[in-house]
Amino acid sequence: MYAVTAEVEAAWRALLEHVAADATVALTYVPYPAPQPLEELWKREDLGAVFMCGFPIALELARVIPLAAPIPRAPWAHGRALYRTDLIVREDAPYHTLEDTFGGRAGWTVAHSHSGFNAFRHHLLAYRTPARPALYGEMRANLVTARNVLDAVREGRIDVGPLDAYWHLLIARHAPELTRGIRVLASTETAPMPAFVAAAGAPSDLVRRLRTAFTGAAARPWFAPLAEPLLLEGFAEAAPASFTPLLDWDRQAKAAGYALPA
Repeated sequence: MYAVTAEVEAAWRALLEHVAADATVALTYVPYPAPQPLEELWKREDLGAVFMCGFPIALELARVIPLAAPIPRAPWAHGRALYRTDLIVREDAPYHTLEDTFGGRAGWTVAHSHSGFNAFRHHLLAYRTPARPALYGEMRANLVTARNVLDAVREGRIDVGPLDAYWHLLIARHAPELTRGIRVLASTETAPMPAFVAAAGAPSDLVRRLRTAFTGAAARPWFAPLAEPLLLEGFAEAAPASFTPLLDWDRQAKAAGYALPA
């Protein structure tokens, strides 16, 4: 999810190797580049530490055990394992407010994504009225990845799109050429950060040791050199209950007859 460049993936791999060593857990790193379906990855019975968005955790799309979630090095995270969605437009677009984009073209990633779907829909819900049940003239569904959203806005195929704000930080840091000409028009409320998860059948002792290694990582001498490129403050323990508030956003939208952003 957050291996935005080869350099960043190498940093994540090194971090996981250190965490596994501190936990005395044998983990095998397996590359899983986009756009391979994350749903299939999450259902593997040998998961040891794999990123999973909080919305599919709450929806129970796969039987997993949340371990720990990153604390982004960003003012909007307030030192907690939180993130938000940036609603991006082209820098040269004439929009001053999100309302200025209504009637235009927008898009979303996948229906089980929080940042690319649930948060975007929740944010738009406040603007709907009985006289205006649909806000956009065209809504492009299933763009799948944050990179596809970014490219669609850059290339003018959509006017506005939702971008995981932590992903946005990483790509702006490590591939700034991709974010030149893009600006953030608005951002959603913060929500629980995606977490590293293990398979539901993982031994309880393994889970305990990995959690301890993740949450203690910031104090380890190996952490600072990796935290810099990964824009991390540390990790916070995660549990299924951490993500249940995301279901409230889902229920509110569906109760209002807004099952899909439109």
